[in-house]
Amino acid sequence: MKRTWTILGVSDVVRSLRWYQTLFGQPETAPAHDYFGQVVDTDGTVLLCFHRWGAHEHPSLARADRAEPGNGLLLFFRVDDFDLALSRARTLVARLDEEPSTSPNTGTREFALRDPDGYHVMISAMDAS
Repeated sequence: MKRTWTILGVSDVVRSLRWYQTLFGQPETAPAHDYFGQVVDTDGTVLLCFHRWGAHEHPSLARADRAEPGNGLLLFFRVDDFDLALSRARTLVARLDEEPSTSPNTGTREFALRDPDGYHVMISAMDAS
């Protein structure tokens, strides 16, 4: 089995961690460090990582002003609790980027929103229904 650890450059690790934990309906946990945190699924799978801009010598995470968060990146998550995720998402943002609709490509319901750092987040139902 191979897994990816997507790491986002963020301005506030705690804020981003709590935002995604709320979106995914997970209990709040503290990040491992003030510069790095992870959203971990109930089976231990790392879903997403957050790295504070400039905390280390990583060239692509050096400074937020050298990048445009969200440009060229789409965070696409499949969830098994779509309606609950939609309800939670509406508490996190003033408006969705894309209201719920059925994707002609996957046949599943989906919606989109922006996270606190401007990343585009697409939420898709696990199954068509």
